[in-house]
Amino acid sequence: MPELTTTTPALKGVERAAVVLMALGEDHAAEILRHLDPRELHKIGVAMTNLTRINRDQISEIVHTFNQEINEQSSLVLDSENYIRGVLIRALGREKAKGVLDHIFDNETGSGVDSLKWMDASAIAGGLRDEHPQVVALVLSSLRADQAAEIVGLLPASLREEALLRVATLDEIPSGALEELNELVEKQVMRNISAAATSKIGGPKRAAEILGRLDGNVESQILDKIKEADADLGGKIEDLMVVFESLLSLSDRDIQTLLREVSSETLLVALRGAEDGVRNKIMGNMSKRAAELLRDDLEAMPPVKLSDVETAQKEIMASAKRLAEAGEITLGTKGEQLV
Repeated sequence: MPELTTTTPALKGVERAAVVLMALGEDHAAEILRHLDPRELHKIGVAMTNLTRINRDQISEIVHTFNQEINEQSSLVLDSENYIRGVLIRALGREKAKGVLDHIFDNETGSGVDSLKWMDASAIAGGLRDEHPQVVALVLSSLRADQAAEIVGLLPASLREEALLRVATLDEIPSGALEELNELVEKQVMRNISAAATSKIGGPKRAAEILGRLDGNVESQILDKIKEADADLGGKIEDLMVVFESLLSLSDRDIQTLLREVSSETLLVALRGAEDGVRNKIMGNMSKRAAELLRDDLEAMPPVKLSDVETAQKEIMASAKRLAEAGEITLGTKGEQLV
């Protein structure tokens, strides 16, 4: 009879962080949690409460530096509520921990101004945009300094200047005024936040993605019409269509022509962040010795900033566009196959 096995869904993101903290123990975990903001604490706390049994393989994969300790047990059986309470009290003190624990175990995000502490700064700024500067000042004074600063940076200049002036002159908020503020936030500001919420569904990048999937003739006709209506927009869309992966559409002869225009240093950095298909296309058009050296250099290469990779790729694509405009190569868009 075959052995029955069970599989556990892979843990990601905040769940993995929760496992690490739980494996570290309360003292070490508390030291780390002191450096997290309320929103991060809330996410970690919720993740901890949802973890009940983690198998050894998962722990070994996530916390590989603690393999020796983890291998002594087959699993972690977690008393998650007591653990997170103990860790947060050690990290924040009993008074501050109480508010965070209430959010975690009540599975709520609070009400009034307190609810804003768990929201995105851009959403809050949108909700405050049309409020009186005094209301904005009271809200900013009730939030963490880093969150308030992010919100201020997103407000209209006149509003943020007046609001900060009022923040500077605030001293104490009477309990009655605080209750009124909480009520205003719940009834008015939260409604404004909901009304201001939008989803980004279009833009030049989306247009480029759609055009890149059309027949070549149709694509050219539409792009020409866009350029007639708005030359800058048409140029931006065209740039977004001709990405580094567009090199896959080049013939071997065109790749060889392009490589003569590109420095080895630029090519090395550009290929560091390239898809395997592009790497293979380029190396397939080099001598065997040159391709081997390039492959060795890529393997030995230290980490590179993504911005440096993007700059190198843009430099190569600029050379490709110049050659295409001169009629020396034929450059298609990403995914376009030439015959």
